Amino acid sequence: MTRETVAVLGAGAWGVALANVAAQGRAQVALWARDPLHVEALSRDRENRRHLPGLLLDPAVRPTGDISCLRDAAIVLAVTPAQSMREVVRSARPHLAAGATFVVCAKGIERGDHKFMSEVVAGEAPEVQVAVLSGPSFAADVCRGLPTAVTLAASDDRLAQHLCEQLSTPRFRLYRTTDVRGVEIGGAAKNVLAIAAGMASGRQLGASALAALIARGFAELTRLGRAMGARQETLMGLSGLGDLVLTCGSAQSRNFSLGQGLGTGKTLAEATQGKLAEGAFTARVLIEMAQELGVDMPIAQSVDAIIAGHLSVDDAIEALLMRPLRAES
Repeated sequence: MTRETVAVLGAGAWGVALANVAAQGRAQVALWARDPLHVEALSRDRENRRHLPGLLLDPAVRPTGDISCLRDAAIVLAVTPAQSMREVVRSARPHLAAGATFVVCAKGIERGDHKFMSEVVAGEAPEVQVAVLSGPSFAADVCRGLPTAVTLAASDDRLAQHLCEQLSTPRFRLYRTTDVRGVEIGGAAKNVLAIAAGMASGRQLGASALAALIARGFAELTRLGRAMGARQETLMGLSGLGDLVLTCGSAQSRNFSLGQGLGTGKTLAEATQGKLAEGAFTARVLIEMAQELGVDMPIAQSVDAIIAGHLSVDDAIEALLMRPLRAES
């Protein structure tokens, strides 16, 4: 099989990990970063020392600050933060090759417009094919070559299959689906719910409480997904339940780590430690969308209120425990 040219937009931890995956069987993979100093450090050190110390870039990965590197790419992996995706796509559009596929690898919903990332890309670059990659995966695990399985979603099944064939490796397995919205809902909602899981950990509520929170959080994710037309098998799969379980159980998750910090009494600024946690940006828009659809999401709503400074962690826990008794659903 001929390997198509791949370029990666975004050189954070996940961008580096996906660039290393894409480098398997390819002579060169462009890894674009906006910050010239970051590009220089990656080129010199051959590692992202801040986020992935000791894990080297594949020799085929070429860091660059020149976005025109996209002109040769048949597949573009967009690994920039969700709230800056629109700006990046606008910058990238003049340089995209004809017939290129834009694979969204960010998990979030645009604030204000309530747009999922696939909608942002389709609106800014209508001439490209759009796909979404999501699922239970930590960048460090992928860089170490540990077995990982994720989901690749595209509305055209043939495109999804083609991308799975192009991007899969023996250690990085892709499953395909045409349920783009279901995959995006799982990726966005699990980040918010992981903050709640981190708070429970930070408050030392115990493993039983954490298990209950994950289960009830998944019920919230499922209710929202059904209301938005997602398929049950997608929500139960890698990009839904799988990603939720991973993100809610490890401090490797920035969202879990943020919640853990809040649970120990840190301020939002102290808890983030300068690291991006997408769930903090997604919580408000997720609740707004749920309210528009009449979907009850008390755990996610509590996270939003805590991040906004309207509710303390202890008050949120008490409010959730005092909710009326009801049948499980």
